[in-house]
Amino acid sequence: MTTSNVTINEADTEERPLLEIRDLAISFQTANGEFQAVKNAHLTIMPGETVAIVGESGSGKSTTALAAIGLLPENGKVSGGRILLDGEDISHAPEKRMIELRGNTIGMVPQDPMSNLNPVWKIGYQVRETLRANGKPNAPADVARVLAEAGLPDSARRAKQYPHEFSGGMRQRALIAIGLSCQPRLLIADEPTSALDVTVQRQILDHLETMTSELGTAVLLITHDLGLAAERADKVVVMYRGNVVEAGPSLELLRNPQHPYTQRLVASAPSLASRRIQAAKAEGIQAEELLAPTETIVEKALTEDVLKVESLSKVFKLRSSIGKATDFTAVDNVSFNVKRGTTTAIVGESGSGKSTVAQMVLNLLPPTSGRIVFDGVDTSTLKSREIFSFRRRVQPIFQDPYGSLDPMYNIFRTIEEPLRTHKIGDKASREKKVRELLDQVALPQSTMQRYPNELSGGQRQRVAIARALALDPEVIICDEAVSALDVLVQAQVLNLLAELQANLGLTYLFITHDLAVVRQIADHVCVMQKGKLVETGSTDEVFDSPQQDYTRALLNAIPGASLMLPPAVA
Repeated sequence: MTTSNVTINEADTEERPLLEIRDLAISFQTANGEFQAVKNAHLTIMPGETVAIVGESGSGKSTTALAAIGLLPENGKVSGGRILLDGEDISHAPEKRMIELRGNTIGMVPQDPMSNLNPVWKIGYQVRETLRANGKPNAPADVARVLAEAGLPDSARRAKQYPHEFSGGMRQRALIAIGLSCQPRLLIADEPTSALDVTVQRQILDHLETMTSELGTAVLLITHDLGLAAERADKVVVMYRGNVVEAGPSLELLRNPQHPYTQRLVASAPSLASRRIQAAKAEGIQAEELLAPTETIVEKALTEDVLKVESLSKVFKLRSSIGKATDFTAVDNVSFNVKRGTTTAIVGESGSGKSTVAQMVLNLLPPTSGRIVFDGVDTSTLKSREIFSFRRRVQPIFQDPYGSLDPMYNIFRTIEEPLRTHKIGDKASREKKVRELLDQVALPQSTMQRYPNELSGGQRQRVAIARALALDPEVIICDEAVSALDVLVQAQVLNLLAELQANLGLTYLFITHDLAVVRQIADHVCVMQKGKLVETGSTDEVFDSPQQDYTRALLNAIPGASLMLPPAVA
């Protein structure tokens, strides 16, 4: 009898979901009263299964994940429903129990690497502390192995560096290393690859799949990339305004979306939009015609270079732990021209030098050799007053929205600051301008009185875009400007940038790792690898007939590129 009971229990255990969320409700106490962020959410994850939650910023997907690991903010609480981890209800578990579960049982890869890595601790120390806290071997070799598995080259040396010495993609990989270090049974990955180029993204996601197959690790993937969800997840859960509106097998759901919101997501996804542009082209419509500027601007663009980059190089002096200085060439003899009123995209993996080029174009970093000519003037010859004027004409949108917004400024002051600095308008006209900019980037005007820490990552990036547009610049340098946005807002922003370009003749230098977005918006593409420009040409030329193996590898790594996904939903 006893033996029979044991057998039945083991069978029950095999069939039991690892994570089951039933009718979950989550509320936050705010100055204006209680806010219901999640309403009656439900999902199930079996051992070894990957489930993706998709939805726009503010839909409740990250809040649901935080509740599952017991990391809701102090003003948040589970107000209804249950969270069952391997049959145990942890929705109101004490902190002591959650500490026991975090690390070995539930791992977490948060979204924002700069605010989740301690700036005064070396990367290796932060990995070692995670291993030590969970009773795992934490010798330097163990730390180096964990970092290498997450895709960091020369991991033993990287372990001795600080977060500010890493690129955005490298910092994200360090977070992934920490989340995977104790081989948890469930990994909650909140946009784990949003800062990574497509080739490293594939490496990381391949590693997650290896864990799933070899260790039975389940993955709860929070993402705005529907191509990635279709390619990597077994099931997809769609959330909208705190509710689960649709769920099912990933390919089935994305090929045949039923809910109007899911249909909008599929229609807006850049991974899928690339296919739609190609389909339109097959019918005789050139991709560039879909987002082309006005005829007058095109004619002017064909004859005028607003920006020339000539033989540009940047060498950094790196000092080792023993004090010996070595040279590191971040940009190596790069040349390209940007026509007025067009979009040039610079693509490449993390560390390829594309962001360094952007910083030199912005006159934030002096070149080691070569020159940058803006509107016929070598920017290295500009005096202080001329640089101030240059700043008004050339504006940046940086990659990290949290790091580029002052946490002590509310959103109104953040967007108004460039107008005040350049002495444009009076208080009333500046407020009117801020309201118009918020409308342009699809943020409610009530956002003006909020602070960056009160906004989601996508909302913060929209604020950064609004600030860049405040001075009506001629050239905008977009450094991963839409990487943090969900697909609907991303589509809105890309359409907005295209509309502004058509109406105002704006020029964009677009730094990105998302080739699906490049296919959708760029006129010309520059491909960088290890500091060198390895291929350049029109978007059609580079995407349809890539000449370099590296370019072909980048294109093949686009999430969902090989899947037969639906055309635009009307």
